[in-house]
Amino acid sequence: MKIVVLDGYTLNPGDLSWDSLQALGECAIYERTPAPQVVERCRGAEAVLTNKVVFSAEVLDQLPELRYIGVTATGYNVVALEEVRRRGITVTNVPGYSTASVAQMVFALVLELTQQVGHHDHLVRQGRWSASPDFCFWDRSLTELDGRTMGIVGYGQIGRAVSRIAGAFGMRVLVHTAHPEKYGESEEVTFVELPELFARADVISLHCPLTPQTEGLVDETRLATMKKTALLINTGRGPLVDEAALAAALNSGRIAGAGLDVLGSEPPSPDNPLLTAKNCFITPHIAWATQEARQRLLDITVANLAAYQRGEAANVVS
Repeated sequence: MKIVVLDGYTLNPGDLSWDSLQALGECAIYERTPAPQVVERCRGAEAVLTNKVVFSAEVLDQLPELRYIGVTATGYNVVALEEVRRRGITVTNVPGYSTASVAQMVFALVLELTQQVGHHDHLVRQGRWSASPDFCFWDRSLTELDGRTMGIVGYGQIGRAVSRIAGAFGMRVLVHTAHPEKYGESEEVTFVELPELFARADVISLHCPLTPQTEGLVDETRLATMKKTALLINTGRGPLVDEAALAAALNSGRIAGAGLDVLGSEPPSPDNPLLTAKNCFITPHIAWATQEARQRLLDITVANLAAYQRGEAANVVS
């Protein structure tokens, strides 16, 4: 079997081994593939692995031998599903590989906003602590999480993991989900509608899927209902948030801060208003990217392809 990896660098920049994949067939592994080179590199391949490279009807028309597309991610919107179904091409994804890592990033952002670790480390290195007349020094208010309220929008695997960690910090947890009946009564969380969650929560963390209904979920109107002391965390999908509205809310003091691992356009354009917004911490879409999560991603990707070779189904989405 000829196997092509089109954009392997983000999965494996060199700290993992491709050996398990290479054991399944003849492999061509590319770090990145520009759109004009996709067809050329995939020609003759039965199996292709992609993260962000798009497989449109036009691309698929030129690859008659292609029988399998393995998406090295949970989302699979890079593949034209109706087109692959019509052609009988199997598509797989990798769900759940980064749950623990993303939940950890949520609280890395929360703690940066509440404990101001990076800011105070910078001041120490500037000599501000050395010049202090006291044994301790701080120049921003520090916030304790115990007794505060975490609002979680979306209650899949990651949302539930965030809920557990919030509970360990002593936080009350409010949850909004489209299907609260799936989870039953719980002493640990309270299911509420969105308006109540945004009005009551001290920290709001977004974990819902991106759909036409959730795009722009956090807009000017929604931000205006939040506490002035509230924090917004987004490790889900960038377009859940109206970025101009969030920047305005931060700069005006309408809300206290934001921690974002995703943006509407990635990488961001230099004029993205959030890059200069007050008390806004942005990480470059790395919540998923711990070495442990990437190893799971690679292991499941290889297992999916091996199952296909045996004529079995594993994480098939089409």
